[in-house]
Amino acid sequence: MEITVDDLPGLLENDTSVKLAGIDADGMLRGKLVSKKKFLSIAQSGFGFCSVIFGWDMHDMTYLQELKVSNKENGYRDIIAVPDLSSFRRIPWENNVPFFLVSFFDPLTKEPVPACPRGLLKTQLDKLATKGFGAMAGAEYEFYQFKTPLSNGKQSTAAYLQENPPHSLPSLTEGMFGYSLTRPVHNQDYYYDIFNTCRAFKCDIEGWHTESGPGVYEAALEFGELGQMADRASLFKYVVKSLGIKHGITPCFMAKPKQGLPGNSGHMHISLVDANGDNLLYRGEADPNPPYPDVAYLSDLGRHFLAGILEGLPDVMPMVAPTINSYKRLVENFWAPVTVSWGLEHRAASIRLIAPPTSKPGATRFEVRVPGADANPYYVLAAVLALGWRGVEKKLDFPCPPLGKGEDVGGSSDMGVRLAKTLREANDRFMRKGSIAREVFGDEFVDHFGGTRAHEIRLWDEAVTDW
Repeated sequence: MEITVDDLPGLLENDTSVKLAGIDADGMLRGKLVSKKKFLSIAQSGFGFCSVIFGWDMHDMTYLQELKVSNKENGYRDIIAVPDLSSFRRIPWENNVPFFLVSFFDPLTKEPVPACPRGLLKTQLDKLATKGFGAMAGAEYEFYQFKTPLSNGKQSTAAYLQENPPHSLPSLTEGMFGYSLTRPVHNQDYYYDIFNTCRAFKCDIEGWHTESGPGVYEAALEFGELGQMADRASLFKYVVKSLGIKHGITPCFMAKPKQGLPGNSGHMHISLVDANGDNLLYRGEADPNPPYPDVAYLSDLGRHFLAGILEGLPDVMPMVAPTINSYKRLVENFWAPVTVSWGLEHRAASIRLIAPPTSKPGATRFEVRVPGADANPYYVLAAVLALGWRGVEKKLDFPCPPLGKGEDVGGSSDMGVRLAKTLREANDRFMRKGSIAREVFGDEFVDHFGGTRAHEIRLWDEAVTDW
């Protein structure tokens, strides 16, 4: 149901406050509680929100190199936060307080702030819309869970980790129990609370199970319109972390929390549709002379879109693997993609093509397997759309052949280039003059986000670890 400003007084008739949140460059929700009176006064035109959320890292440390969006010179000025009324929800675990997401705009130009994740993604979706096309997506998140330990008589993971090594944090359950029916019984209230609360909070889970690893769960979120999927992916983490607090459990979406164990993936499934909702990646019938058997049922548009992703992937790696830790997951021998690679139903490649004859025609899609659970879903989906659409516009051909089912990623038969092994290597390529990232997103975004990653790299260079 579409909500207008005129609907708000009735919608919020019995409420006294509203919670608002936007997304920062690290994919974290940043927001506040406002009075209903305040919200009704700014619902249409927006309100001032301190730009420092794009001027500091996830620990609220201002960037060592000041960036254009927010800095001392501009006084960490306010930017304009405009509520998206279509994002309306109520927070079940906070007495059903009303909740809206906001997008951020420059107060002078009225254009989306370059780093605003929701604005960046909307720009890519608008490109498709001009052609009468839309996009659909689904997200899968794996994440570890730990028992919140006692510190000075109180439950606090943060306080515990100040005095104890991370590897001593107790797992929710022990052992490797992928797809177990009995493991969730150990924490049954938490397990079902997440599933049911996600439904109440409009970020429905389609599939929910244990993954292989101590205390690891995986959620497949319900497939839907791509822009809404990014919102729901972000809000899913909000649900899990909030309910974890109430149940004495600490969820962890780091890409690689434990050495020697699988990492946390954040796979994204993407397809394109026409105005009628029909899948544009499906060919209609098998191509009698396909360039590779893997793409016999993939449309010409789909082939160009896939080629675009493959060609541009090395240039956008910080958007899909944004942290120092991300690259601990992207290593050989852990079912994680390490090269520009693809194949029909190939679960180790960077892009897994899902198409007939193994799927129904309407389910033809690409599973992008490079992102970890730590990635910002808006940046990931924006990157895939931008690269894929570039491939369509330029009618690109595949830069490498598909991997065969028995061929290893990174093996001798893998013709794809090796993806970056570190955030430094990834960011250097992302920020270089003439990068595909600059071509599709523009200099302002690349300079800002690349600058935030340079901050991470600098802090890592200075860190003294237990290694």
